[in-house]
Amino acid sequence: MELLDRFVTLWVVIDPIGTVPVFVALTASMSLKERRSTALMACLVSAGVLLFFLIVGQILIDAMRISLLSFQFAGGIILFLFALTMIFGESKPENDMRTTDVDADLGDDRPSPAVFPLAVPSLASPGAMLAIVMLTDNNEHSIGDQAITAGVMVSVLVISYLFMLISEPIVRLIGNSGAAIVSRIMGMILASVAADAVLSALLEIMETGSL
Repeated sequence: MELLDRFVTLWVVIDPIGTVPVFVALTASMSLKERRSTALMACLVSAGVLLFFLIVGQILIDAMRISLLSFQFAGGIILFLFALTMIFGESKPENDMRTTDVDADLGDDRPSPAVFPLAVPSLASPGAMLAIVMLTDNNEHSIGDQAITAGVMVSVLVISYLFMLISEPIVRLIGNSGAAIVSRIMGMILASVAADAVLSALLEIMETGSL
């Protein structure tokens, strides 16, 4: 039962299904090979980030005295700013999108969509980072329990990768124009989710009187 609880918790915070529309909007103009590479890189980067927080996250958060509400507030702001670019940004032409391939030269100023926003903060969200820290609390969980949690996390990310792969038929169906529409709709939804995260953090701060 405890294993199921961990799976459900990580499923909710990583949100494989919620990542699919963002992936479709970002990769609609990419080739099949580029979309697969982007999906794989996003999952690998997010796994690396979450494993980092699993190993040293508790030490860093305790040392810096960062609270859950601070993470939630900051994550909401980041997501909201990205949502605005999805809503008001110009649709990227095919050639421009392909220059953002995961194998792009390191001198390119633009981050790969596999890293931002797919890996962080979509898959490895602030909520996922803190969930990993809480599920692997050194004071409550043994090394074996933490290893099991790591395995559950990896399984959720593998499912996320598979979901992104099956989004390819959607890309072929809707085309570039449809992707632009999806991007703006998802931008509105993402902005609402981000605003809710920020408002929830503010309300809890007001109720408790502290971070």
